[in-house]
Amino acid sequence: MLELVSKLAREPWTDRPTCVHPVLGSVARAVHDHCGPRGRQALLPLAPLFLDTARPGFDLSARLVALCVSTALAAPGEVAADERSRLLNAQETASYLLAGRSGAPPGGPARWWLPMLDRLKLSEPFYRTVVATEHAAEAVVVAARGGDHDVRLKRLLRQCLALA
Repeated sequence: MLELVSKLAREPWTDRPTCVHPVLGSVARAVHDHCGPRGRQALLPLAPLFLDTARPGFDLSARLVALCVSTALAAPGEVAADERSRLLNAQETASYLLAGRSGAPPGGPARWWLPMLDRLKLSEPFYRTVVATEHAAEAVVVAARGGDHDVRLKRLLRQCLALA
């Protein structure tokens, strides 16, 4: 689907068009990969909504992660203990960033990379392009478990697009 977005944006054929926010692109790729053939077809009309969503800042990245994680934790499939721990750390980091970094710093790996990369002024691009993309993709994988996942995943993708 993101290949279609790349063509709509007149970019080279790719599933990572520069006009799409990296976290939104990660969610879209994971949703596409976990939908069946009919589910994938149903995603195509959403392609124009991805155009011009790329922008820096913690806000959109953290909002997308928080939405994907809450969807994953509410999904009917089972969540392994290590997955739950990673998802809760992702949610804690996103909440911390959305609160303007007030309150106790997040746990998990963010407790060391966030302050270190802040000093180098690299924390936002690292979160947007690496950390948040991984958190969101894992949340989509967890949310894909259980019955009727095509419908659940398309709804999640629509909700993510509404945030953008």
